Amino acid sequence: MKISKLHEKKKVVFSFEIFPPKPQYPIETVYDTLEALGDLSPDFISVTYGAGGSVRENRTSELSGMIKHKLKIEPMAHLTCVGSRKADIDTILAELQAGGIQNILALRGDIPEGGALDSDFTYAADLIRYIKETTDFDIAAACYPEKHTECESLEKDIEHLKQKVDCGVGHLVTQLFFYNDHFYDFCDKIETKGIHVPVTAGIMPMVNKKQMERMATMCGAQIPEKHRQMMEKYGDDPAAMREAGIIYALEQIVDLIANGVRGIHIYTMNNPLVARKISMYLQNILASVNEA
Repeated sequence: MKISKLHEKKKVVFSFEIFPPKPQYPIETVYDTLEALGDLSPDFISVTYGAGGSVRENRTSELSGMIKHKLKIEPMAHLTCVGSRKADIDTILAELQAGGIQNILALRGDIPEGGALDSDFTYAADLIRYIKETTDFDIAAACYPEKHTECESLEKDIEHLKQKVDCGVGHLVTQLFFYNDHFYDFCDKIETKGIHVPVTAGIMPMVNKKQMERMATMCGAQIPEKHRQMMEKYGDDPAAMREAGIIYALEQIVDLIANGVRGIHIYTMNNPLVARKISMYLQNILASVNEA
C-alpha cells in the first residue's frame, strides 16, 4: 500500500527506520533487527540508502523486499541522487518495482568532502520530478523543522520544500528534533506557504550520549538544557541513559500525538529494544487515537 493512502486511513501513522549494514558486513547481520521490528507491527519501515550511496553496494532494495514479502509490512526505500546518472536511478527504480515496492523517500544525499560529484541531478526536487515523470511510486521527502544545515534560513528552506511538494511529494518526514515547539512553528509556517501534505515527526531516542551529540551536530538540532543535564547525569551509565532517553522520547511523542501530529517515525539506529519499549508504552495511545 502507498503510504499516502495509509495517512488517509489512520489519524497517526507509526513507523521505524533501519539502515543496512556496511558493505564489509553480511547483510544477514540486520535480519534479527528486522524480525524484531516486524513483530511490533509498525505501519511501515523505511530503509536508508546503502553505505556510501553506491549503486553497486546498495542493499536498500533487498532489505525493502524482505520487509515487504517476509514481514508483510510496507517498506519505504530511501533513494539519494547525489553523484548519480539517470541510468543509475533507473536501475534502482527497476529493482524496487520488480520487488513490489511502492514507496520512496527521495533525497539529494550528502555531498562528499571533495565537492559535488558529476550527476544528472542537483537537488532532491530534480529526483522527485524524474521519479514522478517515469514511474508511479508514492514519494516522500525530508523536511527540517530547524532548517537544513546548508540553507541560509528557514524561510528559504521552506521555499525549497514547496518546490519538492509541487513536484509530486505525497507526505513529509522530518529530521530529528528535540523541541516540539520548533515542530509546531514549522508546521504553521509551511501551512501558510501552501504545503498541506501530512507531516510525520522524526524522533530519535537519545540513548547514547556520544552518538546523540554527534547526530545533533550533524543535523543542526538544538539540544534542550534539560536533556544536556540528563546526558551529564546518566551518560556514563548505559542502562540508565537508555531508560532516560526512552522516557524523554515518549514525552515528546505523547505531546505530539495530543497536538494532532499525522505520523511518528522512530529513528531506531537498528536497536529493536528501544523500539519495543516505545511501542509498548504507545500501544494504547495509538489505538485510542486511531479508533476515535
